[in-house]
Amino acid sequence: MFDKPTQLKELVRGGVEEALNELLEAEAEKLTQAARYERSDERQGYRSGHYSRNLTTTSGDVTLKVSKLKGISFETAIIERYRRRESSVEEALIEMYLAGVSVRRVEDITEALWGSKVSPST
Repeated sequence: MFDKPTQLKELVRGGVEEALNELLEAEAEKLTQAARYERSDERQGYRSGHYSRNLTTTSGDVTLKVSKLKGISFETAIIERYRRRESSVEEALIEMYLAGVSVRRVEDITEALWGSKVSPST
């Protein structure tokens, strides 16, 4: 049998992942001044594939496909470099810590809310 809340949560997570990947793709197109596989005189750089990167959001873990560009650097304005969690997720972790919530309980809460555990060292 299907679990409606789980299906809804997965639908939202998938929508967030798709939207963020489309924004990253549009940003790469703007930087290179050409769409994927497009040849033009205005082109600034070239694509060299992409790499996957995980990001924990309030909707759950999403996998981002960040373009690799040759000839120009690609620093996205959407997500800060080296950031692995959305700022609201980090703020929630800080609030739990300040409230005196145990590490084990924080693991359980983060898994229930976002679908992934946070390590005790975090």
